[in-house]
Amino acid sequence: MVAVRKRRDAATAAPPFLGVSASANGYAWRERLTGEAQLRAGAISQRHGLPELLGRVLAARGIAIDDVPVVLNPTLKALMPDPSSVRDMDAAAARIADAIVKRQSIAIFGDYDVDGASSAALVARFVAHHGLQARIYIPDRLFEGYGPNPAAIEGLVNDGAQLIVTVDCGTTSREPLARAGELGCDVVVIDHHQADEVLPTAVAVVNPNRQDDVSGLGHLCAAGVAFLVLVATTRELRRRGFYANGTAEPDLIAELDLVALATVADVVPLVGLNRAYVMQGLQVMRWRRNKGLKALNDAAGLNEPPSPYHLGFILGPRINAGGRIGDAALGSKLLAGEDEVEAARIAVLLDRLNKERRALEKQMLEEALAEAEVRLAERPDAALLMLGSHTWHKGVVGLVASRLTERFRLPSCVIAWNAETGGEGTGSLRSVAGADIGGAVRAAVAAGHLVKGGGHAMAAGLTVARENLAVLEQFLHARLADGVGQARERDALDIDGALTPAGVTDELIDLIARVGPYGQGNPAPRFAFPATNVKFAKIVGENHVRCVLQSADGTKLEGIAFRAAGEPLGEMLMNAGGLPLHVAGTIKRSSFNGRERLELHIEDAADPRRQG
Repeated sequence: MVAVRKRRDAATAAPPFLGVSASANGYAWRERLTGEAQLRAGAISQRHGLPELLGRVLAARGIAIDDVPVVLNPTLKALMPDPSSVRDMDAAAARIADAIVKRQSIAIFGDYDVDGASSAALVARFVAHHGLQARIYIPDRLFEGYGPNPAAIEGLVNDGAQLIVTVDCGTTSREPLARAGELGCDVVVIDHHQADEVLPTAVAVVNPNRQDDVSGLGHLCAAGVAFLVLVATTRELRRRGFYANGTAEPDLIAELDLVALATVADVVPLVGLNRAYVMQGLQVMRWRRNKGLKALNDAAGLNEPPSPYHLGFILGPRINAGGRIGDAALGSKLLAGEDEVEAARIAVLLDRLNKERRALEKQMLEEALAEAEVRLAERPDAALLMLGSHTWHKGVVGLVASRLTERFRLPSCVIAWNAETGGEGTGSLRSVAGADIGGAVRAAVAAGHLVKGGGHAMAAGLTVARENLAVLEQFLHARLADGVGQARERDALDIDGALTPAGVTDELIDLIARVGPYGQGNPAPRFAFPATNVKFAKIVGENHVRCVLQSADGTKLEGIAFRAAGEPLGEMLMNAGGLPLHVAGTIKRSSFNGRERLELHIEDAADPRRQG
């Protein structure tokens, strides 16, 4: 099977961890802590009085000795920069403050994903606190596509908008925003996507990823940038004496649940300020003050303290479901609203849409996997998987692209062709570390191969004419080849250490939680369990494999491998027959039916007898 093609000889210079050179998923296992970091691990433990394991985890994630206190206690006080360090921030704050003071009509133009919905809700809630009702406009994914368009801008201005604030979009929307200027409407852009050298005409383009920004905050999602804008606007209103008349200053800390949700769901690196956003945002979410999030938690059946997992895999997909296959504005309405009855109605609707989305995704993925196997058999050295169909739903292509990239460890582009004409397609792209897919797409736009496109290093979107597909594919292959080649050379499963089932305790989980929250850019510690007996393996849910790991002393640990049924990992676990396997994954504390338990989320396995 192509999915488990042999890993490259250069995957690791050191001997494979536990001697695993070819796992079920085709990986060599590699110790994460190597070289200079091994020395730093001991120094971290000694200087800060930390257990050796915690020193190893910190050092393996590149944490400097002097930065350890802030990493272990990521607070806004320690990590919040001066918002004015971001380019155009002061101009944006002044214009939004003007609108509030002058009681002007404000429209918010957002994106249809979680980050867009959260950002739009943040700004709307801020404006509402100051006595104004902003109109939120989310474009229809199917008919309007991503970002501002001239018709929508004209509609907002004709409806009375005097200021349009774009969130999670707008950086590359030169024509639509120029139309706003022609109509006499000011625009403030709040975004985080990669930017061209030439920016749109606007009062302010607040985007730490614009080429002339030196704030070092390019890792923020749009909601994270929007929060800084609101901090700066509050400061500006305070400077003008606005709050001296009895109006209370907004409690911005209470809005960090939305920032945390967007930060995790948009898969931006959990480093620096983002860690403070998520840590404090999770605490705010426990208060259950946001009526929309409270209703969504209840609709999803969550009855435990929120974690990054819940944000990324439970709440995020439900909010996204509205933009993918339903009403694109549902997410922002839910998060911005104060009516509990309406919030409950929207939450139930999003939960149902999410179920429909999962069924649609499953069908599309099966078709895409079959086609991908054929493509890669024909071209095993491909630097990009590009697939398309006129029967695929454009709201789900991004999810399918993510699954393909996860399976084949290659950048993927999945295109939904217009079902009526087939002449134009909308595609989503996902990439691997080291292959800048957003930069490649922007280069394709500049070369004339795309109608439009843009995104991040790891994810992007595009619109392409069918007659340009072949040249586009060649162009992207050429742009990504070096990055993909280097990624292949580094392709290995990083292991933080070895454990036995008896070593998995509440104390251990509490210890490693101190370096959390974990996610993109701050991977959760992954441990290997050497030669552990795998018993009672069975398929649960739709395609998960649950089993029991038992060590030689009889100690047991429950394990689950998500989406592994029918895959090499799942087959290895199901056919272990009680014999020992090397098993690798992350340890978690979970709740089920009111009972807490410790378990291993299995990511890979290897047969000790087949190594070397």
